[in-house]
Amino acid sequence: MQADLVEIREKVGGVAELIESQVGAAVHALLEDDRDLANDVVLGDRRVNRKIREIDRLAYAFIVRHAPSAGHLRYVSAVLRLDVALERIGDYASTIGREVVQISAPPPTRVLRDVELISHQARRTLRQALVAFQEADVELANETYGMAGQTDSTLEKMFEELIDVGENREVPLRDAFALLRIMNLLKRVAEQAENVCEQVLFAAAGVTKDPKTFRILFLDERNDRVSQMAEAYAQKAFPESGAYASAGWDPVDALEPGLVEFMDQRGVDMTNKAPTALSPIHEEPRHWHIVVGLHKDARHHIPVLPFRTLFLDWTPAVDAADLTDDATDEQMEEVFKSVKLRVRDLMLTLRGPDAS
Repeated sequence: MQADLVEIREKVGGVAELIESQVGAAVHALLEDDRDLANDVVLGDRRVNRKIREIDRLAYAFIVRHAPSAGHLRYVSAVLRLDVALERIGDYASTIGREVVQISAPPPTRVLRDVELISHQARRTLRQALVAFQEADVELANETYGMAGQTDSTLEKMFEELIDVGENREVPLRDAFALLRIMNLLKRVAEQAENVCEQVLFAAAGVTKDPKTFRILFLDERNDRVSQMAEAYAQKAFPESGAYASAGWDPVDALEPGLVEFMDQRGVDMTNKAPTALSPIHEEPRHWHIVVGLHKDARHHIPVLPFRTLFLDWTPAVDAADLTDDATDEQMEEVFKSVKLRVRDLMLTLRGPDAS
């Protein structure tokens, strides 16, 4: 059993080194306008696939031969999942190579600098994840997990650069799309590295990935009624499924007293709540997964919507502008029912029937 484990581990290490080399070579081919190297990367993907199939064969044979349990079974299961991630990364490198061959001329220097930066970030994340797997280093895996987010700002900057060079006709449109695809593939390398980290935690510690917690921002003009309702209800009904906040682009000084009393009667304490001013969401250190607009003008107050943030317009059903200062309890109850229904539907979509 130990000899078989050593063989599997050595082959995993070998294919990991090969894939790291493939990604590095694909990027180098772009930076140096080396078409021959790009072709080598494309052809080399066949070698990667053969090595991964061999690891799969050894892993399944290990299960049949030894009927492993506990740690050994977790490790072999993690290897099989790791192979999926590694094969995808190999495909990304091959696709980058194909795009490099199609690019008609070397891109502008400032674009290449961005490619080099995002490549460095992605490859560093991948390298640390693979080291963590080979050494069963839970601490390194935890440290590495989340590093893919570092590429977000670089991604946005490069996107702006590509728009600029396209508008100035510095590169053909076909080349601009190729560079955009390369950029996103490098981002995916970093995200696959995080999947590798999850397998480290599973193999070494038996820890499975927790259900995702979603960061949700409810947005209207004054942040004194409907957006506060939505935040308070989501926090009460689904505390384990998300992190919630609300804001307004022109917030008032304090909540409407009638709202505090109304929500208190329904078991939601808002005594210590206060309106919050909207800050530029693209500058947040952690991105919002979802921004919910509760006023018809909400989207206009988000000039830059981050790539990984989804904007939902709920105003066809719930519009904060319709709830005036002299609204009756019956009117507020109607709005609150609509808010509850929308929040429930959203959280059940995101987390399924076990949302809590």
